[in-house]
Amino acid sequence: MQPLQPMRVDWVATPPPGAYPQPSRRSQRLSYGGPPNYPVPPRWGFPLLAWRWPTAVPGTVEQADSVDGVRRLGRTAQNSLWLLGFVALWGAFSEIWRYVLVALSRFGALSAGVVSTSDAMVVSSSAVTITGCLLSLVLTLLWVRRARNVAATIVGYGPSRSDREALIGLIVPGMNLVVPGAVLAELEHAVAHGSASERPRPSKLLRWWWGLWAGSGLLFLITVLWSFRSSTQALADGVLLHAFSDLVLAGVAVTTALVIRRITTLLLPVDAASVRLMRVLEVKDAPEPPLRSFRASGSPR
Repeated sequence: MQPLQPMRVDWVATPPPGAYPQPSRRSQRLSYGGPPNYPVPPRWGFPLLAWRWPTAVPGTVEQADSVDGVRRLGRTAQNSLWLLGFVALWGAFSEIWRYVLVALSRFGALSAGVVSTSDAMVVSSSAVTITGCLLSLVLTLLWVRRARNVAATIVGYGPSRSDREALIGLIVPGMNLVVPGAVLAELEHAVAHGSASERPRPSKLLRWWWGLWAGSGLLFLITVLWSFRSSTQALADGVLLHAFSDLVLAGVAVTTALVIRRITTLLLPVDAASVRLMRVLEVKDAPEPPLRSFRASGSPR
């Protein structure tokens, strides 16, 4: 008869119910005991995700011509146009002040400091205006091209002019007074979900912009031709002509910004930036969170 072998027993100690002190209901009602206190890290919780747009997820690529792209580019173009309008008003004020100084010079000599300040304002405003015109023109053309592509995708038919024909119509003198208005009228008609068989009817805002655009082009041509006159009265009248041209340019910049905002709003009726209350409805293609394969001592079942 062999002796009995000792048995191997693994003892697992678990805390009995009620081992952790429970706060009384009375103390919970009287004072705030702080945030919840867990003896071990809880296994439940929300996924570690930040509030972000779908294009911010790695692996997703935004389309080249999308509504969000049109909205962002349109906002940039509007900011540059508002700045151009302010600079154009500054240039008009500088030209009017120069004309006042020219009128006062008939009755006596002017201060050298006042004349130098006036010249500096005219030169600086002209330089900034030219730079702002080029920047705003490039941004507006890029916005128009992207908005036309998005509108064609939404309504199902393309514009009557290609991008190349529209660009040529903007560059060729004479045509650049008519073609830009027609292009924007077709774009406005498309984003308003008009039929392809209907004739585009530009809105009142677009008609105002068209008139100011054509007037600005004609004033620019008249100003260039007027600069070849060398008489004293012609130079003084040229100052007023420059001031009036700057005022019309400011009107063109403001109305262009309003037209961009109108068409962008028709493309995207609800601005995504104005939505404040957002919540997660569904998470797609997200990896499964890692789960513990064991239960820690003291964790509730």
